Amino acid sequence: MNQQSSLWSDAWRRLLANKAAVAGGIILILLIVLAIFAPWIAPHSYSYQNLDLGAQPPSSDFLLGTDTLGRDLFSRILYGARVSLLVGFVATGVALVIGVSWGIVAGYFGGRVDSVMMRIVDVLYGLPFIIFIILLMVIFGRNIWLLFAAIGAVEWLTMARIVRGQVLSIKNQEYVLAAQAMGVTNMQMFRKHIFPNILGPIAVYATLTIPQVMLLEAFLSFLGLGIQPPMSSWGTLISCLLYTSDAADE
Repeated sequence: MNQQSSLWSDAWRRLLANKAAVAGGIILILLIVLAIFAPWIAPHSYSYQNLDLGAQPPSSDFLLGTDTLGRDLFSRILYGARVSLLVGFVATGVALVIGVSWGIVAGYFGGRVDSVMMRIVDVLYGLPFIIFIILLMVIFGRNIWLLFAAIGAVEWLTMARIVRGQVLSIKNQEYVLAAQAMGVTNMQMFRKHIFPNILGPIAVYATLTIPQVMLLEAFLSFLGLGIQPPMSSWGTLISCLLYTSDAADE
């Protein structure tokens, strides 16, 4: 227990010594807080619009101005943060569940099981995932939770490969072989010996996946296949701002 506590203490000391990591953590926490309390911070609802206003510059009533439909951009950015952060965490969670499970099974059992499972991963790598997500949206409808699940379902492949490589190196360690000799079941092996020792790479890749899926959601929303009006996300805001800019130029 003391050894585990000292490991956590050492990890915290290293984290706090890294100024860039601390600054990034503060910014992330600030964004999460703003997203959670958006209904109380935002001066207007995300669905509020005033067609008589049209596109307006920043003012005391509209801190960042309005779009062509007279909607407050500051309020929509706050509400959009909720959706974008939610898709980042939910889709990454889906990718982690599928990728970690797939990688552990493939790496631990090895042999033909590993060969078949990784060939499936190789085939899926060759598919155009954007088209796959678009087909899901067309077939099952533009549901926000389906969007989250669809993005997560196409982001697990790299995680599966990373976990498989870690498991292949861990399963030949002496403590794992000793546990097998003692008759430890596969489920106990995964829970007590395999999974705790692959948490590091999983955590690192998860932090990289969250912004990646947020950008993918923004891209889909920009194309009109993601979050649907009147809801707001950072992707729909980009599309709206580009449309406003084109209208102003004309």
